[in-house]
Order: sequence, then structure tokens, then C-alpha cells
Amino acid sequence: MEPRADRVVPELTVRVVRASFPKGTLAVRIREALGPLFEDEAFAEAFPGRGRPAVSPGALALVSVLQYAEGLTDRQAADQVRARMDWKFLLGLELDDPGFDFSVLSDFRARLIKHGMEEKVLDLILERISALGLLRAGGRQRTDSTHVLAAVRTLNRMEFVGETLRAALEALAAAAPQWLAPLLSADWAKRYGARIDSYRFPKGDNVRTEWAEQVGRDGFTILQAAFAPGSLPWLREIPAVQVLRRAWVEQYHRDGEEVRWREGKGLPPGRARLSSPYDPDARYGVKRGAGWCGYKTHLSETCEPDTPHLITHVLTTDATVSDTEVTETVHQGLTTRELLPNEHAVDAGYVTAAHIVTARDEHGIDLLGPVGLDTVHERQEGEHIPQGAFAVDWDARKVTCPQGAASVSWSDQRKASGTPITRVHFALQDCDPCPIRARCTKAANGRYGRSLTLLPREQQQVLEQRRIEQQTEDWKARYDVRAGVEGTISQAVRRTGIRRTRYTGLPKTHLGNVLAATAINLISLDAWLTGTPLGETRISHLARLELAA
Repeated sequence: MEPRADRVVPELTVRVVRASFPKGTLAVRIREALGPLFEDEAFAEAFPGRGRPAVSPGALALVSVLQYAEGLTDRQAADQVRARMDWKFLLGLELDDPGFDFSVLSDFRARLIKHGMEEKVLDLILERISALGLLRAGGRQRTDSTHVLAAVRTLNRMEFVGETLRAALEALAAAAPQWLAPLLSADWAKRYGARIDSYRFPKGDNVRTEWAEQVGRDGFTILQAAFAPGSLPWLREIPAVQVLRRAWVEQYHRDGEEVRWREGKGLPPGRARLSSPYDPDARYGVKRGAGWCGYKTHLSETCEPDTPHLITHVLTTDATVSDTEVTETVHQGLTTRELLPNEHAVDAGYVTAAHIVTARDEHGIDLLGPVGLDTVHERQEGEHIPQGAFAVDWDARKVTCPQGAASVSWSDQRKASGTPITRVHFALQDCDPCPIRARCTKAANGRYGRSLTLLPREQQQVLEQRRIEQQTEDWKARYDVRAGVEGTISQAVRRTGIRRTRYTGLPKTHLGNVLAATAINLISLDAWLTGTPLGETRISHLARLELAA
């Protein structure tokens, strides 16, 4: 790498740009407010100290962000560097600067991933904005997630195994055609010559099962030959062959020469199972009845009224990871950046009693979000006695019901996940004659009547307190701020296309999400500097009529 010594905007570039854009553009205003955004030295780790001088890493980082701000491809972004005066102003280039080849951007992203610098661009922007006094720890932040579609086709199981074998055959036909040819029979080209689509499959469940098992036998033929003792060792290292091997372990049983589909519990869980041969990191997830193949991204942003709303953390996971699993990870990321909030507003998916306690005790954060109701019957007030109506004496390890009966059993246990719980039981002879039994329990057989499941003491007390608080108008007014993050996600979707990744693989997808978040931060900062008001929630014409009435 050869760092640029002078980052000052050339005089001619300044004069022409100011004459052409008297009101400025996003690129011009950002340069004037923040100066040179990325120093080359910040990316020195990703470049060798010797060899041919590289294109300025700082300029490549800035172009990568602008690329997402304007929804451009690599080729279009490289063309804009040559053609746009305001981009030259932001980059500090002469008007006749020839720019660089578009392939350099792909190489730059690969270097960032290789050296673990995916977050570097966002870190540098946040540090620069913090230096201006527009970003600080404390205050309020909010977090939400959205799905990210993989850059591959969503496949059903039959399409998946067929396409996985086809991908391996294509790779082997290109890499070792003489090795592969003796293994093929006349009907292989018919089965795997074209893209595998469900509309080409034979009709009928039995015939389709036979087709899938034939694909399995063909796949094992390739694997057996590739992993035979005398085979070429490098064949096993071909990525498509490795994916084929893993997919066949997940999808098929093999008993001698017999090959059978795995069904039901024989299949690995969705989190461990491949969804596409072309993106081994993508997973098939389902949320609220909608399924997709790909990833999830979690965005956290500030939401103070007197400062710009800025994204402070980006987390990307596969599609099977639930929101509740990442709450602590988000807090750890904000701790690393020294941007922990005092209050963190999230939806119910991120909140458990354990998270509330951990956020309070380890990070000093008030995790603001609703917890689950006591029971499904709690919504119908008066029809069911909720768990909160029982008095718990933790020291005596006793629970007293609303009618004064004491529990007869207290048992400390653990869930399958390892979460500690306490199971409490009341005697059936106390519950049977109770006048409110129908509203309390339906237990009719065995030794016990009503049963309760308690969390550890501190968590249970926090849970009951939150269930009371979230019914109050004051709490609801505080929680209203959370909804704004959905607008930020909507902006990221419309402006940067964050809901469909451009790349394959989790690391590249995460880097793309970080670049998109950085672009949104520049757009938000520019709007704040120019006094552009936040957009309002759109209301349909019909809804406006109803509100007016």
C-alpha cells in the first residue's frame, strides 16, 4: 500500500463543483462537515507493505459506502468516480483523475473479510461523528431485525439434492473431465444437464421418491470414487464436492447398497442443514408464517430528539437464529464501541427476564420491551387466576394461593436448554373443594392440583414487575419510541436494498449490511445538517377520512 500524502481537495475541483452545485450535494456536504472520512493507514493491515502500490484503501472504502447509498453495482460505482464531480470533491481527486477498474472493489471487500475488518468502516464513521459531539454513550437506542434473502434460489428438498449433485458434476466436468467421464451413464445428462426445477419432476409421490433415491445413488457413486484410496486427492478439496458430501449425510440413509430419504427426526435441525449448494451459510427460516432462505440482520440506532439518528451496531446471522438469542451479543457490540445506551427499546422477541436482569446488572441498561403474558387466559380478565396472584415466599420455599392454601411441593429443575426453573405444586385435596377451582386449574387426576413454574428469584420478580408496568400508560408512552427503528429499516431496504444480499456467504453478507448501515448514517447526518425533517408515517386516504370523522 502507498498512502496518499495530500488529502486536500484540489483547487480546480473545488471551484468547478461549487459553481455547478451552489446548494451542494450529499457528497459535497459530507466532505465539508466531516473532512476526509477514511485515512489509508486505517486499512494498512489488509495490504502488504511491499509490492505494486494499491489504489487508496480510504478511497475504496468511501466508494463502497457511496455505492450502497445510491444502489450501484461495482462497475457503476467505478464509472461514477470517473464521471461525477461531487464524488471527486468528496474523494479529494483532480477532475481528470482516471479512477480505477471496478474489479478493485471486489478485491477490497475480500481483503477486509480476510483480515476481520468488516466493521472498520462503520467504526471510523461513528468515531468521526462522535468527535463532532453528535454521538455519545447513554441516552436511548432501539433495535429491530429484518430478513435478508440469499443471492440464490429457494429450493425444496428434491430440488436441493438434484441441484447439489448437478453443481458437483459441473465442477468436476470442468476440473477433471477425464476422471469423471467413466462414471457417467447415458441418462445422467438428461437428469442433470439442465437446471433442476420442480415442474420437471415426475408426477406422483412414489415416483418422486424413486427419483430422489436415484439421485442419492448417483451422488454416492461420485463420492465413493472421489474418496477412494487411489483417487486424486485434490478432487476432495473442490468446494462443490465438499458440499455434496455434507448434503448427502444430511439427506440420505445408506444401508449397504440401499439408499433412502431421511424423514422426520432423521433429518438434522434446520439450523444445521444446508439450504442451497451455492451458499452453504444460508439457512431456511420462518417468522410469522413466512419463510425465506438467507439471513437476518439486526440494526441498532440512537433515537435522541436533539441529535441525528445513527446506526451504532449491525449484526448478521443466519435465518434460523431467533431475536432472543442475540440480545446479549448486541450489548457486547455496543460495549466494544463504548456506545452503550441507558435505555434500550426492543420488541418482545428480544426480551426475557434473564435479559432484563443481565442488561441491568452487567451493562447498566434498562431493557425496554414487553414480556410474555402470564397465560393465554390473562387477556380475558377475570376468567383465569394468573400466576401473579400467588404469593411466593422464596426464603421458606412456599407459595400461597389467593384462597390461602399453601403449596406442598417445591422442586428445583432445569429445562432441556439448561435454564434453571422451579416447579411448585398444590395438593389436589386443597384444589378440589376450592370455590374458584374452575378459574384456576383443570387438573383432575394424580396427587397435585394447580402447578406453577417459577424462574430464579430475581428473574421472576423482574418478570412480574414488568408485566405490571407494561400495562400502564407511562410505560406505553416510553415504549412508543421503539417503532421508529422500523422506519430506519424501511429506509435501508428502499435506499440500499438491504433485504436481498448481493453476495454469497455470511461474512460477505455482513460486510454488505455494514456498508449499507454506514451509507444510511451519512444520509441521516446530511438530513440533520440540512434541517430535513424526519418522514412521517404514511396514512392511507381511507384512514385519513376515518381519523377526520
